[in-house]
Amino acid sequence: MRPALKPGLLPVWRNRDTVQIGIDPRRAVALTGMRGADALLRLLDGSRDRAQVLAAASELGMDAAAAERVLSLLTAAGALSDVQAGGYGTLPVGARARLAPELATAALARGDADGGARTLARRQAACVRVHGASQTGLRIAGMLTAAGIGLVISTGPTAPRPGPARPGTAAPPPAATGRPAGLGLPDLGERRPRAPAGCAAGSGRRSTAPRDQPRRPGLVVLADTHRRELPAALARKLVPHLAVAASEAIGVVGPLVLPGRSACLRCLDLTRAERDPAWPLILAQLSAQVSADPPACDTVLATMVAAQAVAQALAFIDQGGQAPAVTNGTLELVLPAWQWRRRTWQPHPECGCRYRA
Repeated sequence: MRPALKPGLLPVWRNRDTVQIGIDPRRAVALTGMRGADALLRLLDGSRDRAQVLAAASELGMDAAAAERVLSLLTAAGALSDVQAGGYGTLPVGARARLAPELATAALARGDADGGARTLARRQAACVRVHGASQTGLRIAGMLTAAGIGLVISTGPTAPRPGPARPGTAAPPPAATGRPAGLGLPDLGERRPRAPAGCAAGSGRRSTAPRDQPRRPGLVVLADTHRRELPAALARKLVPHLAVAASEAIGVVGPLVLPGRSACLRCLDLTRAERDPAWPLILAQLSAQVSADPPACDTVLATMVAAQAVAQALAFIDQGGQAPAVTNGTLELVLPAWQWRRRTWQPHPECGCRYRA
C-alpha cells in the first residue's frame, strides 16, 4: 500500500487534537487524537509505501506506535487512497498533472480507493467518435479530450457556415474535418491509427483527419443530427451511441442506445408517431437539412448541453457501460428555466431492435 490522503480534500485543524480532512461536511471526515500528526500527514502523498512512511515519521521524531495509530484511524475513516506503484501506466508526468483534477473528482464521487487509477485506465483505453461539428459537437470533443479519453474522433457534417462574422459577434469555431459526402458513416473497422509525431501514447488526443483509420469506437456521440441512417448502422454493428441535440432554445441529451438492450432512436420515432401522425413526414424533411439558420443555440446552452453529454459519456466509460440517467431516457433543458428534467422512453414493441441486435 502506498497511502495518500484522498485527492481533492484539504486537511485543516479544528483544534490541537482534531484534524478535518475536507471542508464541506458532505465530504469531510474529522478525527480526534491526532495531536502531533501534522508531519505525518505531509508524508501521505503516495510516493512512499506504508513502511517508508513509518520510517520517515520516525526520522521526524514521531513515535512508531503513534504513527501506526494515526494511519489506522485514517484508513478506518476512509480518508486514505492506495496509490499503486505504476498505477498510472506510461502516462507522462505533464499529462498526469493535467488529469489530476479529473482523477480526484472521480475518486471522491465514487469512493474509489485507488486515487482514480482505474478510472484513468478506462478513459485512456477508450475511443469515442463525435459525429457533428456544431458548437455543441465541437465542445463535446474538446471536453472528452480534456477529461482523458485516449482517442476522440470528431467528424460529420459541419454546422457553422463559412463567411465573415457580423460586427460584434465572434467568428464560428473551426470545424473538424470529416466525410461531408454520403452518410458520414464512421469507419468501424479494427485498424488502429498511427500516432502523430510528438503525441505520447496514452496521453489522450483528438483526431479530425480522415486519413486516420480509427479502431472500433466504444461510443459514438451523435451531436445535432436528425438523420436515422447512421444510428441504424450503429445499431446493426452493436455500437453504443448517445444522441445529443441543442436547438430552438432546448437541449436534449439522450437516449444512450445500448443495441439490443435499451430503446433506440427508432423506438422514439415510433412513440412520437403514435402521438403525432405527422412526425414521419417532419422527420423526412429534417433528414435533408443540417439545422436552422441561425440555430437557436447560444454559447451558454451549447456549453451546458455539451457538459451534460460529456458527463453521461464519462459515466458510461467509467462505470463499465452504465449510464442510467440516459438509458431508456432523455435529459432535457428548456430555456429559460435552466433546469434539467428526465423523460422516460421505453423500447417500442413494433421496433424489433432487440431482435435485430
